[in-house]
Amino acid sequence: MRTLLFSSQIYDRDSFTAAHSHPGIDLHFQPARLTLDTVVLADGCAVVCAFINDDLSAPILERLAAGGTQLIALRSAGFNHVDLPAAKRLGISVVRVPAYSPHAVAEHAVALILSLNRHLHRACNRTRDGDFTLHGLTGFDLVGKTVGVVGTGQIGATFARIMAGFGCQLIAYDPYPNPQVQALGARYLPLEQLLAEAQIISLHCPLNESTRHLINQGSLSRMQRGAMLINTGRGALVDTPALIDALKSGQLGYLGLDVYEEEAQLFFEDRSDLPLQDDVLARLLTFPNVVITAHQAFLTREALGAIAQTTLDNIASWAAGSPQNLI
Repeated sequence: MRTLLFSSQIYDRDSFTAAHSHPGIDLHFQPARLTLDTVVLADGCAVVCAFINDDLSAPILERLAAGGTQLIALRSAGFNHVDLPAAKRLGISVVRVPAYSPHAVAEHAVALILSLNRHLHRACNRTRDGDFTLHGLTGFDLVGKTVGVVGTGQIGATFARIMAGFGCQLIAYDPYPNPQVQALGARYLPLEQLLAEAQIISLHCPLNESTRHLINQGSLSRMQRGAMLINTGRGALVDTPALIDALKSGQLGYLGLDVYEEEAQLFFEDRSDLPLQDDVLARLLTFPNVVITAHQAFLTREALGAIAQTTLDNIASWAAGSPQNLI
């Protein structure tokens, strides 16, 4: 069964090759993103394995179906980039990896907090240049600070446990409160109240119509002046241009992003020799109180192994007529 992995990187090849134990699955790796220009590469592939920035809109799915694709195997938990009604109409099954390592993403969110708070990114650059002064590097103790967790599924709950270990006060927002988070002493609040009380806000909710641009000009204005915002969820949870005014005015004191709304044309590629064409991202990168990583929160050995194993098992179970993790 010919299976093509779009947007595959070296680490995908390594993790999938190491986990591969299903003789009926014939893996092929394609570094290009799935787009209208590249969909022809999937002709004859019963299975297409896609990542978060691959295009799985109706026109792409129609072309895949015409080429013989019967299964979309997502190697991600999120599926907001898939036109599910079109897939159903075309008879294409869609499976996903509902969980791989909540620790990977939660720990990366904490790493962003620590880097921003203690100005590690600036300190490293200074010492490399021989500047050993400490002015402008003053941080704050995390103990006793109020941390707002937006979205308390597996990743949000893991993040909450870590922050509780720092001695932080936890508040949370989620339509479905998690008893594990409540057991940590977290108070569930309406979003507007959380924004007003939290000194650090971390986003761990899925992207859907109700959460798109959850953080916007209005919600930024309701935050405490100088608050820290962390997003390791999905880029479109934040109205990115609104961040610039909030940073310029000092309303937003710190910003840590691992995702970006317009990342599809940028992330996972080496563009260091090219001018950055995204003016919003270029402006964000000029702020000293901003740290941006290129969607690497999931990138641990444990997470990659779990993603590969679950994806391969999803394909094998679908082929055997007993699909699992269907969307």
